[in-house]
Parts: sequence; C-alpha cells; structure tokens
Amino acid sequence: MEVYTSDSSDTDSREQKTLDFGRMSLDLVTLEDHLASPQKALLKSSGDIETMLLNHNRLVGLPRLLLQFANLKVLDLSSNAITTLPDAVCQLPLVTLIAKNNLLTNASLPKSLLSKLANGGAGAGAGGGGGTSTLKELNLSGNQLTHFPEQVTELRHLKYLYLGANKISSVSKDIWKMQSLHVLSLGGNLISEVPEAVGSLNQLQALVLCDNLIEILPTSIARLKNLKSLLLHKNRLRHLPKDIVALKNLTELSLRDNPLVVRFVQDMALKPPTLLELAGRMVKASGQRPGPYDIPRTLAEYLNSANCCVNPNCKGVFFDNRVEHIKFVDFCGKYRVPLLQYLCSSKCIEPEQPAARGSAQPAASASSGFMMRKVLLG
Repeated sequence: MEVYTSDSSDTDSREQKTLDFGRMSLDLVTLEDHLASPQKALLKSSGDIETMLLNHNRLVGLPRLLLQFANLKVLDLSSNAITTLPDAVCQLPLVTLIAKNNLLTNASLPKSLLSKLANGGAGAGAGGGGGTSTLKELNLSGNQLTHFPEQVTELRHLKYLYLGANKISSVSKDIWKMQSLHVLSLGGNLISEVPEAVGSLNQLQALVLCDNLIEILPTSIARLKNLKSLLLHKNRLRHLPKDIVALKNLTELSLRDNPLVVRFVQDMALKPPTLLELAGRMVKASGQRPGPYDIPRTLAEYLNSANCCVNPNCKGVFFDNRVEHIKFVDFCGKYRVPLLQYLCSSKCIEPEQPAARGSAQPAASASSGFMMRKVLLG
C-alpha cells in the first residue's frame, strides 16, 4: 500500500524549524519551564518554529505559552494523557495536528477549535469567516470518541483524517462536504453502517473500514473512481455490492475474517411466492399495462415496484420474493470476489463455465484461486 502522508518541506530546513520535546517524560509544569526558557529551547526564536513534537510524555493538558509560536504548522501530541484540547490550539495556523493515543472524548473537541482552524487559524480575523482552512491532516485515533465529530466535516480542505481505534458507532451523513479527503481511516470502531454519502468523496484514495461491525456496503462505493486501497477485513460482510467491479484503480482489497462465502449461500432458504407476487409476475410477463381505472391504486403501485432479474437470459421480474445468489466475479484482473445477485428464480442461477481443454484457462483458474485466497485471507 502506498504510504500516505501530508506535504513536507526540505529535511534540513525542517530540522532548523523543529522543537523536539518527545519522550522526555514531561508534565505540564516541566513543559512550561522548557517553553519559557530560551536556553532549554536551544535559543530558537518562537517565530521560527514550525514543528513541535510533544509525543510520548505525561501531559494531561497544554500550556497557553503555545500561543507564542505564531507560525506553528505541525503539532504532535500523540501518546500522552490529554483529556482536552485547549483554546490555544484553536489559534494556531496548523497544517497537521496529531493527537492520537490520548484520552480525548467528543466533548474535548469544542466547536471553537475546529471552526477557527477552518477559518485559517490565527490569520482569520473578525471578518475572516470566508477564510481558507489551513488544516490538512488530523489524527485523533486511539482516543475515546463515541461518535463521528461533526465539526470535522467543516474542514473542507482536510486531506487526511484518522479516527481509528475509538468507539465510533456511525459515520456522519455530512461527510460528503469533505471533498478534499484523500485518506479516511475509521478502522477499529463500532461502525455498523456506512452512509451513501461516502461515495461522494471524489478524491478519496484510501478507505479503511476494517475491524468494525459492517454487514453491508453502500452501492455508492463504486463511485470512488480514485480509490486505490479498500480495507474491509474483520467485519460482518456477507457480500459486496456488484458495482464494486467499476473500481479500476483499486490495487489493495482486504476481505479476510468476513462471512463472505459458501456457508451463507447454503443456508439461504427460498420462501414460496405469494399469490399477489405470482399474479404480478404474470401481468408484467404478458406485457399488459392496466390503466388508472382498471385496478386499485395500491395494485398499480405494486406493479410499478417490479425488479428485473439480473440474468441476461431471463425476462422475468420479481417483487418481494427473490433468490439471493452469490456469484464470484473476476475483479481488476486479479481477484475473484463474491457479489450478491437478486434473481427471480433459482433456475436463473448460471452455472460456472468449465474451462476448455487445451486452453490456458486452467493456469488462470489456479492463479485466480490463489488471488482469491489472498483477498479473503489477507
């Protein structure tokens, strides 16, 4: 998988503009002492500092002295015991904010924090409501968030959003607003449903949904034309939407530890169709088109709800009664993945075509089998 990260500057220049206080066992008092002492800050001017590393310390909060670093672009607060992001963070022109592995809750993310970042941080004045967002990368993984932080959806220029290893149960339906997203990482949560709005993230290249409770993916996933990596392992998926084969740029697909295969197919039982279903099928098959005064309005609406059988050799329709069939389909020339089909009858299930003798198909089948194991098992 490609390594996705935010934009970075020249290495030498970055070292000159970095304060590294990581892994120093600092608490809030000793950090304030370091920030207030020019000698301990290596005589660097606060106006020159663009990156500050405070990771792996014993911080429970942050000092207001951070405000003196008016040009700070990167702030790494990871692996502390921070329970609240203070107002000082709101007023910094950050491009990257890393606060993973802390004790943050949804209440720790005040609207003032994200709205000020969205309006350009310290550079947005009283009339700066139309400013441009500076924040491009936000990492809140490994905290105690219980729901998707709605404030984040206002960060229209955010490219990298990491919310994994929390306790999030749903994804915001307003996520479509985040049109600049390249990476959306939501693995290791309690998500059971993915909204259709995810399919509107046109720039998305990596979607991480692994280790959740997802049973069904929205068909809108197929609209993510730039998607390269789709991680779905350790969920409850029984099938994939058939339109997923449209993702021609996808190079990484992880499906292991999902109930995707044969047992589900064998356990499905077909209930006999109702008389209404049978009558509706006969009417549709005969080509009759009852007028508005020929049948009750409820029956007319029922007839209009007919679904066509996906078998190209069948002209039949179905209403409420259908056969769910898993068909393994070649995907991206590399994989064979199980897609769900709705058929009008079990007779419409198309058998797998045997390979012709003397052709190269057996080798291809062996390769497909290997790649199938790769997809399903990792």
